[in-house]
Amino acid sequence: MRDFLKKNSLFLLIVALAIALRLVIIEKVPPALNWDEISHGYNAYSILKTGRDEWGVSLPAIFRAYGDYKLPVYIYLTAVSELIFGLSAFSVRLPSILAGIITVIVSYLLVKKLFNEKAALLSSFLVAIEPWSLFLSRGAFEANLALSFIVSGIYLFILGLEKYKYLPISALLLGLSVWTYNSARIFVPLFLVVLLALYWQELIKIWEKNRRPIVFSLALTLLFLVPMLLQLLSPVGRARYGKVSIIDEGAVVQINEKRASSIYPPILSRLIYNKATFFTKSFIRNYLSHFSFGFLFTKGGTHYQFSVPGHGLIYTINILFFVLGLYHLLTNRTRESFLLLIWFLLSPIPSSLTREAPHALRAITMLPIPMIVSALGFFYFLEKTEKLKVSRGTLTPVYLILLIVFAENYFKTYFLDYRRSYSWAWQYGYKEVVDYAKENYIGYDKIIVTKKYGEPHEFFLFYWSWDPDKYRDDPNLIRFHQSDWYWVDRFDKFYFVNDWEIPKIEGGRWKIESGEEIPVSNKSLLITSPSNYPPGWVLLKTIGFLDGKPAFDILEKN
Repeated sequence: MRDFLKKNSLFLLIVALAIALRLVIIEKVPPALNWDEISHGYNAYSILKTGRDEWGVSLPAIFRAYGDYKLPVYIYLTAVSELIFGLSAFSVRLPSILAGIITVIVSYLLVKKLFNEKAALLSSFLVAIEPWSLFLSRGAFEANLALSFIVSGIYLFILGLEKYKYLPISALLLGLSVWTYNSARIFVPLFLVVLLALYWQELIKIWEKNRRPIVFSLALTLLFLVPMLLQLLSPVGRARYGKVSIIDEGAVVQINEKRASSIYPPILSRLIYNKATFFTKSFIRNYLSHFSFGFLFTKGGTHYQFSVPGHGLIYTINILFFVLGLYHLLTNRTRESFLLLIWFLLSPIPSSLTREAPHALRAITMLPIPMIVSALGFFYFLEKTEKLKVSRGTLTPVYLILLIVFAENYFKTYFLDYRRSYSWAWQYGYKEVVDYAKENYIGYDKIIVTKKYGEPHEFFLFYWSWDPDKYRDDPNLIRFHQSDWYWVDRFDKFYFVNDWEIPKIEGGRWKIESGEEIPVSNKSLLITSPSNYPPGWVLLKTIGFLDGKPAFDILEKN
């Protein structure tokens, strides 16, 4: 044991660092559970308590949720987490935390297998501390769980070429990934083709020696991929992509506007401006944007819940080494180099098929390639500088110190500034709202809550630990489908209203979106956006975001 610890001390320190960075104050950073995390948590709770989701479907293969149809693996693992730790932010985020730690570990094993231990140590260290991998390991992101399945599956595939028993496990993990996150549904089948092409000779030899692991692996692959394809052919399976597709109503409007303003004849205008050409141009632009300097090193993604605004996904100190690493792979012409390069080139495809590209979450299948490439580039740099008689003993400590300085600066921004400045992006304040409503529940006949910050009913269900059967069977429950979304307007004594449905004059009519009128009385509690209420209400409490700006006003009828 002592020899093992001594031999692997650096790696174990990296793993310990990865664990610490992903666990520290996890219930406070990110600052609150957002509506997707809440949905994961409550549906997992419903499965745990009743074997059915919030809609009453027994052990679903896809969760309807708000109408965005979430894949099942993260939710089922969250149910296990909640069984052990209860209904909490920690339980909801734990599968992603563990996935992030596993990705650090397997990145080390993969690079050690493909290249060498020094590159493996630096690669795993970068995966542990780089903004892209760290940020997405702390929220309840299905994408991060899928990534750990993908990286582990690829490693076990390569290991399985020597130790055949690992091939079925590889197939199992890659299969689970396509039932975890939608990007994996495109990337994994494409990359399986790459693995088959690169390692065809080894697979043929395994087939000749022992067919059983190949047969089991094929059976598992088909078991996961065939139902996936069938689901994708259904309206439910296509629902999520329909909400983020390049070709939407806005795209159609743009095409029609270009045709109308075109100087070409109508027939030629239709050939130039149509869905196919619009899609192709958008896809190419989206794809290339994932390799841009700004996305990777300076600005990051545009979505506040997936990266820190104004910060790159990779530390700028690694720009040189990243470029050198790519050059080294391109000129090295080994199978291992081709494997990483093709992985890197295929990974943006899922994100490029959607709007809002480049997208840090949808492009997560790029990980951990930038970290591995940077590590390889650093050692390539050391190799070349040896000719200049520059000591490795000098360059390596200097690089590590600078890397730690960059990391420290990011940690301060993420754990302090980001939490304070962007708590609104995580729908901060709902827990405090629910706590207040729960404490004062008996004193009111009706509790009216604004929908301004998105799906308040789910936050009440989660933070109240509301009994799933009681919720589903509630005679006051009003939920309906509208605009490709499922809305809840009422359950128990709670009414959920849009901000514009709250009257601005005393005596105005109170109605919810489904059309039912709310009989407001002196025993009514109103939880609304700041200053959005008519005369005749008494302000009881204001709940603020972490930057001090008001989030909710809580009032009662005078």
